[in-house]
Amino acid sequence: MRITAAMATAPHAPLILTELEIDDPRDDEVLVRVLACGVCHTDLACRDQALPVPLPAVLGHEGAGIVERVGAAVRKVAPGDHVLLSYDSCATCPSCRAAKPFYCHQFGAYNFSARRPDGSAALSAEGGAVVGGRFFGQSAFASHCLARERNLVRVAAEAPLELLAPLGCGIQTGAGTVLNALRPEAGATIAIFGAGTVGLAAVLGANIAGCRRIIAIEPNPARRELAREFGATDTIDPSAVADVPAALRDALGAAGADYSIECTGIPAVATAAVHSLAPRGTAALVGAMPAGAEYRFDAIKVMTEGLTVRGVIEGESRPDDFLPRLIALHREGRFPFARMIRHYPFAEINAALAASERGDAIKPVLLMA
Repeated sequence: MRITAAMATAPHAPLILTELEIDDPRDDEVLVRVLACGVCHTDLACRDQALPVPLPAVLGHEGAGIVERVGAAVRKVAPGDHVLLSYDSCATCPSCRAAKPFYCHQFGAYNFSARRPDGSAALSAEGGAVVGGRFFGQSAFASHCLARERNLVRVAAEAPLELLAPLGCGIQTGAGTVLNALRPEAGATIAIFGAGTVGLAAVLGANIAGCRRIIAIEPNPARRELAREFGATDTIDPSAVADVPAALRDALGAAGADYSIECTGIPAVATAAVHSLAPRGTAALVGAMPAGAEYRFDAIKVMTEGLTVRGVIEGESRPDDFLPRLIALHREGRFPFARMIRHYPFAEINAALAASERGDAIKPVLLMA
């Protein structure tokens, strides 16, 4: 079947809109007609090879659409179902068997190889040249994609897919880091470093969790203002202070924050996030850092103050459970993430990526039709 897709071919190069051939769905696969797809910082990092994904490939991992065909073994969805797409996992490793697919032992192979587990790619160009597909189990920068029932979440037919598409990665990562991973007690203090999609979703999550003080550290003034509107009690412009941890302690009038979340993937910011903690505090590292990046912390501080420094993937979200929860919170008016979104026609995908890269758009969402 011929589809239209945006193909990444080289670091920092524009994506190429082209026709590709997509395989028929295998027994465990689902063919989805993509209606909308969010643009995530991870897509940029993979295009530019900061995170190595074999190119050429079709990226995109916040897809939403309508099921067109299903393989013989698929039971969860049927043609005509409306679905959100999220990350993939193997289903058989110890983490998956423990209902923690976000720490799947094969997470890299299932999400960053742009291949099926058997090494096949699902997409091909004219002449049969292999093109990476199944990025994050989907490759949704396309009119159609192949996924598995494991990384699909069925939603109501009337659900606004153009709004809900980005729940599948960045938004669930930010909100889930607070609500699923850190689980701060009501009245806790939390510092959130970076107010892009992940950081702003974390601010919303911290507000839902009942945190007493929510401090957003962000250089962009418009994003600091949106963080306040989302529930941040304080904001800090890191470019205007010499020492962010000291400024944070001054704002809190305390020894530091109970929790911090690093959303930028910048090593120096991660250091500040850890050094901003109060004794017994916990820092969550969620920003997509370049492969091989190393972070530096004061080991004596970490040890003598009983600090916890931990990674969090995908907000420790089980999408079948967590995405409906976020949708319900949005309906209740408690999770107004729509204010982050700016829509772009699929034909303007490179403009959307550039706007994300410049920081002009917090969460670009592509509309395929």
